[in-house]
Amino acid sequence: MDIQVGLWQKQSMKLAMTQDLKQAIEMLQFSSQELTSFLEEKAEENPLIELSNTHMKLVDSRFSSMNKKKKSKDNQDKLWIEQIADRTDSLEDHLFMQLDLKTLPQNMAKIIHLYIHHLDENGYLNISVETAAKQAKVSTEEAQEGLEILQMLDPAGIGARSLQECLLIQISRDAKAPAIASEVIEHHFLEFADKKWKHIAKAINVPIQDIQKVSDYIQTLNPRPAAPFINDLPQYITPDLMVKYHNGELELYLVEHAVPRIGLNEDYTSMMSASQDEQVSQFLKEKVQEYRWIQKSIQSRKETLLKIGNILLEKQHDFFLYGKGQLKPLTMKEVSEMIDMHESTVSRAVREKYIQTPFGTFPLKSFFSNALPIHTETGEDSASSTQIKTAISDLIAKEDKKKPLSDQAIVNLLNQEGYAISRRTVAKYREQLNIPSSAKRKRYDD
Repeated sequence: MDIQVGLWQKQSMKLAMTQDLKQAIEMLQFSSQELTSFLEEKAEENPLIELSNTHMKLVDSRFSSMNKKKKSKDNQDKLWIEQIADRTDSLEDHLFMQLDLKTLPQNMAKIIHLYIHHLDENGYLNISVETAAKQAKVSTEEAQEGLEILQMLDPAGIGARSLQECLLIQISRDAKAPAIASEVIEHHFLEFADKKWKHIAKAINVPIQDIQKVSDYIQTLNPRPAAPFINDLPQYITPDLMVKYHNGELELYLVEHAVPRIGLNEDYTSMMSASQDEQVSQFLKEKVQEYRWIQKSIQSRKETLLKIGNILLEKQHDFFLYGKGQLKPLTMKEVSEMIDMHESTVSRAVREKYIQTPFGTFPLKSFFSNALPIHTETGEDSASSTQIKTAISDLIAKEDKKKPLSDQAIVNLLNQEGYAISRRTVAKYREQLNIPSSAKRKRYDD
């Protein structure tokens, strides 16, 4: 063999292996939806690949997924009817319908229509009065009047240019609003949001309990007036793994129908194999090789998911029995050592993957967390960040709202329960739970 030809073949094989390996890694980290799209693209490019249409199985009722391929026309009709019934008029339709009931000068109708087309998804106006006036070729006074008309339409708060204005519009249209609500929001909005209520109470000469009543009332208003008109179809989650009871025991299953099945088109392969054309033979060889590599990568992906799933079932057994508060500390590095794979492989494998459990469907990555020390009567142990967060939530839920727990007080109580944790960590976990500070949790009831 010619040396140059031999080197070229070796380099070509090395390049092909590198590309195939890259593809296998990509397939491992694909979600089931991404893998489905990838296989559909490959089936279009490779005539030897056949895909079944048996994917998208129904999952946990909390995240129920509709079959993409319905078994009967009746089911399709039912789904179509349900979606139509669920839909409401758009915000624009709702506003235009109200305008149709008014007799407006042409210029006024023109500017209000412009405003409606410049409402964001929350119902806020994202164009200034001056800019709108120029675009609609009307006076600034007419543009201001048009905005006032828009802000009188339903839902209350529509056409506001800020949260503060949105609240003020709703307060002005509510006869049951506290008497001082407008004054508090108009003149003391930032202080109110920062819960500097004593200063506000002193400034307007009212008891602090009245500011608490304003706060309670503001919680009933809608900061996103257009929200009821957002009618996106829900995003359904298809699990890759499933844990369920079988004969009294928890067992792990791979959801085979999360992605289409891949097969070889035997008829097409036989037809091409019969050809004497060298180019056809080479094409066939490449496409068969591609099919086998994809099939091998899919099988490897399944095996990796099952290995990780079995470790999760073993290490997080209490969670699958009793629920979320029972998560144990577990890192990807620990799992990678148990299944003799690199940590990056585990990270890729759990990306955008879900597991269906008796308590709902969860991302695989949610089962991993670092350990924090905990002191028990039997000695040193550890707790996961999820357990610590649950403990913090429970303490705050039970606190006296007139004397809420400070972060240090929470640390002290957790230390009494054996958790070795710092105030900084408590503050970080509290913020991750979207729980405000003790100063902002305090209530001033009568």
